[in-house]
Amino acid sequence: MQRPLLSIIMPCYNEAETIAQILERVNAITYDKEIIAVDDHSSDQTLQLLRLAADRMPNLTVISHPVNRGKGAAVRSGLAHARGQITIIQDADLEYDPKDYYTLVPPILNGRVDVVYGSRFLGSHTGMYFWNALGNKVLTFLTNFLFNCWISDMETCYKVMRTEILRDLQLESNDFRLEPEITAKVLKRGHRIFEVPISYIGRTYEEGKKMKTSQGFYAILALLRYRLTL
Repeated sequence: MQRPLLSIIMPCYNEAETIAQILERVNAITYDKEIIAVDDHSSDQTLQLLRLAADRMPNLTVISHPVNRGKGAAVRSGLAHARGQITIIQDADLEYDPKDYYTLVPPILNGRVDVVYGSRFLGSHTGMYFWNALGNKVLTFLTNFLFNCWISDMETCYKVMRTEILRDLQLESNDFRLEPEITAKVLKRGHRIFEVPISYIGRTYEEGKKMKTSQGFYAILALLRYRLTL
């Protein structure tokens, strides 16, 4: 079987309202691709909708966790099935626009770099709250300080890289500490992160899943841990 260009890993948890739309948007991207959706034991109709979509989308693989394990665990489950040359992590809501793949992928295809991040702070965005943005800035500053780099958006969902690099990171985080773990390990292995601007339309607090203060604290501890132990 021919290896696709892209493996798109989509962690899903209670995304019944948006899952059909995001699948449609991802599938409309013209790159040769496979979509690996990992349902993390949703309590709504997400899994059923994924299975219905898989009946009409031959490039969609659906994986189901028997218990809720977190975004990091979902990404690892998806990565175990990835066959593409390049892997993209795609949230299952509508905050990130898959059309940005056309900006994210070319620097890798052209051989310029092996890792590309989509920065919300370099592109157009709306719906981002002050305290969430400030928390992101603090975590990004700490990343730059600890790992002697200069990026603008460590917490971005759009982390794109050659699949063998992502596998080599040997990810272990189950929750949102996945973001600092990926970045820390990428930098410690000597890869350069190339940032490109992306668009972003954030969800409201009522729609949920905003980063909590405790998650930011754990992310700081994760950055310190990976700086000292890797």
